[in-house]
Amino acid sequence: MRQMVNTVTGPIDINQLGKTLIHEHFVFGYPGFQGDQTLGGFNRQEALEVGIEVAIKLMSYGVRTVVDPTPNECGRNPELLREISEQTGLKIICATGYYYEGEGATPYFKFRQALGTAEQEIYEMFMKELTEGIGSTGIKPGIIKLASSKNEITTYEEMFFRAAARAHLDTGVTILTHTQEGTMGPEQAQLLVSKGVAPNRIVIGHMCGNTNPSYHKETLEYGVNIALDRFGIQGMVGTPFDTERIEILLKLLNDGYEDRIMLSHDTVNVWLGRPPVLPEPLVEIMANWHPTYLFESIIPQLREKGVSETTIDKLFLHNPKSLFMTQRAERLT
Repeated sequence: MRQMVNTVTGPIDINQLGKTLIHEHFVFGYPGFQGDQTLGGFNRQEALEVGIEVAIKLMSYGVRTVVDPTPNECGRNPELLREISEQTGLKIICATGYYYEGEGATPYFKFRQALGTAEQEIYEMFMKELTEGIGSTGIKPGIIKLASSKNEITTYEEMFFRAAARAHLDTGVTILTHTQEGTMGPEQAQLLVSKGVAPNRIVIGHMCGNTNPSYHKETLEYGVNIALDRFGIQGMVGTPFDTERIEILLKLLNDGYEDRIMLSHDTVNVWLGRPPVLPEPLVEIMANWHPTYLFESIIPQLREKGVSETTIDKLFLHNPKSLFMTQRAERLT
């Protein structure tokens, strides 16, 4: 049976994924942006033009697929992603899922949590979107997005993890997570695996927020994948510098984990609401936070440090393909 994954333009064979970035955002807004529309209104045409420009740049470096795990409440826009994909040929995989409690839109499901119905309703939402499409768009997500807080998985967040595990068991769809400042990786992995999720269908994200090799290995012991996916973000939101990310990546590669690591930037190409204005000291530090930085700077540095082309291909080609390899095509089409 052909192995398929849903993109915003429909299901594709996983052999068509090609070089993949596992975590980027074409548009993103922190919940509350809807209340700042007078000064931060959404210009769809501008967002489309920016998205097309970014897609073309990425494709010039051989990228064929981007996973955009924007949570449901953070401005997810599958129709915009579909138009970017149709106009450029870049494959885009979108998500169903919610953000972590501290920066997500919590009142809706917290109210329903108090009524005792939230977890079942979250599961129903996941299943409806995964099998029939988002709203009336017909666009089916290719991943489930989960997130947890710094140093804890809250009761609120755990509902989403349990519901996602059920949806994964019913559909085979891959799960991608957000770890706040690189914490709770082992705990996320343990929780999902204990609920029956296939470990190799999980990628624990933002692990480059932690520079302790033992922590990464503790997470990897569960059989999951990890993403070092915030290259270019330095000195803010609890992130280390890229030199430290490179060191931890080299350590993990030397220790034989090259088959379970993926790389990305977590860029935001268009902010919903007014774009954030960085303090002057951060402007220079964050100058490399853009969607082609890995290919322009980081990969050349890895080559200089002896990382082979075979290993680089694993990080961008083989590992993302493996992540989607056992999804159930008959339930996705």
